[in-house]
Amino acid sequence: MGHNREAEKMNKELSHYVNRDLSWIEFNRRVLDEAQDPDTPLLERAKFLAIVSSNLDEFMSVRVAGIQDQIKAGYTKTDFTGYSPAGLWKRLMKRTTQMVTDQYRMYREVLRGLAKEGICFKSMEDLTPTQESAMEIYFREIVFPVLTPMAVDQSRPFPLVHTKELYLSVLLRKADDDSDEAPLFAIVQVPSILSRFVLVPGRTNSKKIEFVLLEELIEKHINTLFNGYTPIAVHPFRLTRNADLTLNEEGAEDLLEEIEKELRRRRWGMPVRLEIDKGMHPYALQILQEELEIGDNIIEIDGPLDLSFLMKFGGSIPGRDSLRYEKIEPVYPRELDEADDMFEVLRQRDVLMYHPYESFDAVNDFVLQAADDPNVLAIKMTLYRVSGDSVLVQALAKAAESGKQVTVVVELKARFDEERNIAWARQLEKAGCHVVYGLVGLKTHAKILLVVRREEDVLKRYVHVGTGNYNGSTAKLYTDVGLFTSHPVIGVDASALFNEVTGYSAPHDWKAFAVAPTDLKDKLFHLIDREKEHAKAGRPASIIAKMNSLSHQDMIDKLYEASQAGVRIELIIRGVCCLRPGVPGRSENIRVISIVDRFLEHSRIIYFNNGGEEEVYLSSADWMTRNLTRRIELMCPVFDASLRKILINILQLNLNDNVKARELQPSGMYEPVRNKLSPFRSQFEATDIPKWKDYID
Repeated sequence: MGHNREAEKMNKELSHYVNRDLSWIEFNRRVLDEAQDPDTPLLERAKFLAIVSSNLDEFMSVRVAGIQDQIKAGYTKTDFTGYSPAGLWKRLMKRTTQMVTDQYRMYREVLRGLAKEGICFKSMEDLTPTQESAMEIYFREIVFPVLTPMAVDQSRPFPLVHTKELYLSVLLRKADDDSDEAPLFAIVQVPSILSRFVLVPGRTNSKKIEFVLLEELIEKHINTLFNGYTPIAVHPFRLTRNADLTLNEEGAEDLLEEIEKELRRRRWGMPVRLEIDKGMHPYALQILQEELEIGDNIIEIDGPLDLSFLMKFGGSIPGRDSLRYEKIEPVYPRELDEADDMFEVLRQRDVLMYHPYESFDAVNDFVLQAADDPNVLAIKMTLYRVSGDSVLVQALAKAAESGKQVTVVVELKARFDEERNIAWARQLEKAGCHVVYGLVGLKTHAKILLVVRREEDVLKRYVHVGTGNYNGSTAKLYTDVGLFTSHPVIGVDASALFNEVTGYSAPHDWKAFAVAPTDLKDKLFHLIDREKEHAKAGRPASIIAKMNSLSHQDMIDKLYEASQAGVRIELIIRGVCCLRPGVPGRSENIRVISIVDRFLEHSRIIYFNNGGEEEVYLSSADWMTRNLTRRIELMCPVFDASLRKILINILQLNLNDNVKARELQPSGMYEPVRNKLSPFRSQFEATDIPKWKDYID
C-alpha cells in the first residue's frame, strides 16, 4: 500500500519525460565533469574545457535560436515535456550561465596546475623587457598587417559582426580632445587565421613554456591602429548568431546552389548570444546592444572569451606526455591483417571492427583495393562528414577515372560541414563520379558502402555498414562499430537502398534492413512488442540499446510499456535522454547510463534477447524524431553468431563501467554509478581486444 502511494506521489510530481534541452545541459555538465576530474591529465582537462565551449556554441546557435524564434512568433504552447518556449528559455539561461561560471572557475584551476608544470599564460604586463621586445616585433611583422580597424560614425555604418568570431570593442578620443562628448567607437576583429596563443621566447635552457593571448597582444598595441587618437577602453566581445539553415528544397532547382545561398545568409543570422569581457565599459556595451539588437542573452565572462582554443593548445605542447592520456595505437583487424585479397577473406566470413581500438585504415584499404580491382564494376557509398584529407574521396575519384561506375550520396546538409561537403562533391563530379544529394526534405544519414564485383560470371556484392561517418579523423576519437559482409540478403537490400535514394523506386520489401523514414520505427516497435510477449509468457525478455540520444515520445512510451510488461531494459545513452527511468509503476525495469570519457561514445547497437534466440543490430540512427521521420537511416542485423557475441561483450563492457558511467535518476539528474568495489573503466578495458573480441581462425 505504501509503495503504491509513493508511486502515485512521484507520478504527480514529475512529468513522464525529461525535457530534451535540459537533458542536453546535463550532458554538457558531464563533459565539464571530465575537466574537473583531478585524475584526468591536465592537458586533457584543457581539451574538455574546449569541448564544453564548442558544444555550447552549437547549442546556442541551433537549439536556443529556435526557442527564441518561437518566443518572437508568440508561440506559447507547451511541448510534450510540459515546457513553454518562454519558460524553457529562462531555465536554459539560468543553467548555462551557471555552467559557464563553473567552466571558468575550472579554467583558472587548470591554469594553476599547468603553471606548476612550467606551462604558463602571461599577461603583457608580466613580460620581461626582452620578451616585450620580441612580442612587439611579432605584432608588427605578423599581426598588424592582418588587422582592420573598423570605425563607426555617420559615414561608416556598423560593420557586419561574424558569428563566433572574436572582436575587440575600442572607445577612443582625439588626442587633444578634453570635452565631455561621447567617445568614438570602433571594432577590431581578432584574426582567426593566426594562433590564439602566441609563444613567448624564454630564457636559454629554461624549461618553461610561456604564452600570451593574441587579443591581449593586440590590445597592448591598439594605439598603432588609431594614430592621433587615445584609446579609453578596449574589451573583447563575441556574437553567436542563428545558424540553422532554412532551405526551400521543393522550390530549389539546384540544391547545391540553394545551400550555398543559405550559407551566405547564415552570416546575417539573428543574434542569439553576446559574450562580453567582465567590466566592459557601459557605453561600449550600450552601442553593441543597440546595433546588434541582442536583447537579454548577454553573458559576462571573467576570463578569455571562447575557450575552444584550448583544443589546439592541448595538442601544441611538445613532449609532456605525462599531461596527456596514454597513447592508444589502433590495431589493424586481425582477420584482414596481411590479407592480399580482402574480397577472398570476406567471401569466407563477416568481419566486425570496433573503432578507435581497431584501425579505420581497413575501410580505406577496402575502397582502394576495389578501385584498383579490374573485376569491380561498381562502388556506391554515402558520405555525411568526411575528414579533410580523405583517402576515401581520392580512392572513389580514382575508381571513376578508371571507368568504374561510382555513385556517391553526399549529404550537403550536414550541419557546419556544408561547405566542406560541397567541395568534395565538386571534386568527385570532376573525376566522373555520379554525385547524388539525397532526397528532398530528408538528410541521408545512413552509413553504407557497396562494392559490386564480377566473380566467375556471377556478380557478388560486398557491403560495409557502420554506426559512424566515413571519416578517418573522427574514427580515432569516436567509438564506432563497422561490419564487413558478403551476405547475399544484405547485399540485395544494399542495392535496393541505393536505388531508392538515387532513382525512382517503389519501397523495397526489406529482408534484412530496416530503413527510416519508412519502416525503421515500425520495425523497432515490433521488436519491442515481441519482447513484451516473451515476458508475458515467462520467457527471457530483455533489451540493451546503445545510442547518442533518445527523445522520440512514442518510442519512450513503447519502452515504458515493455518495462510494465516485465522486460528488463538497459540503455546506454551518451547525450540527451527524455525517458525518465526508475519510476514505480512505469519504468522501474529501465536503467539508463551515460559514459563520457576520452573517446566520444558514438556507436548505435541494439540487442534483443528474443526468448533466448538473441538478435543484435547495428544502426546509424538515434531514437529521435528527426532520425526516425526526417532522415534516411539504416538498421542492419548481424547474422554471424560469433560477431553477435562480440557486440554483446562491447555492450556489457559499457554496462559494467563504474568509473566514468553516470546513472540517470528519476529526477532527470545524473549520479555516479555507486558500485566502486572494483573500479572498471570500459574504455580502458576495451583497449585489451581479447576481452571483447573472440577470433575464429
